[in-house]
Amino acid sequence: MKTSMKRKDIIIVGVVVVLVAALAYLWLSPTGLQRAPNIALQTITGKQLDLQNLRGRPVLINFWATSCPGCVKEMPELAALYRDLSPKGLEIIGVAMSYDPPNQVMEMSKERKIPYPIALDLKGQAAQAFGGVQLTPTSFLIAPDGRIVKQKIGEVDIDALRRQIEAMLPKA
Repeated sequence: MKTSMKRKDIIIVGVVVVLVAALAYLWLSPTGLQRAPNIALQTITGKQLDLQNLRGRPVLINFWATSCPGCVKEMPELAALYRDLSPKGLEIIGVAMSYDPPNQVMEMSKERKIPYPIALDLKGQAAQAFGGVQLTPTSFLIAPDGRIVKQKIGEVDIDALRRQIEAMLPKA
């Protein structure tokens, strides 16, 4: 009886260890496990951006709205990040939420001199492709291999984000 209890306990402990290890791997996986969706975005300037064509470089997708105080607050930091790191390979794409009137999006982009591309998500397809984004700001960092390595709802920690992106850029 004692031998079968010991064996049962060992099996239970073994299963728990395997489950914890698998969850830790999924949670801490440095490259992420989810692939970014292959979507095309239309910018306010009429340019077509296909995420598939941006493979090989880090891409930050930032869902935002003109009525979102946190979005407006982080725009200058994202603009500075773009100016610093886009020559080295970073792409940032701001995606305006479907409920944002296009004229307000274009006006804010012009007023704030946003240097990175701004796309309109008129039908909400981009937000849906990224898991049903509803809150702004929501940002996704996509590694050069096309995997989502960071998702952040709320304002990003720009310094931590910069370090993570710099680690993905080619060494000069």
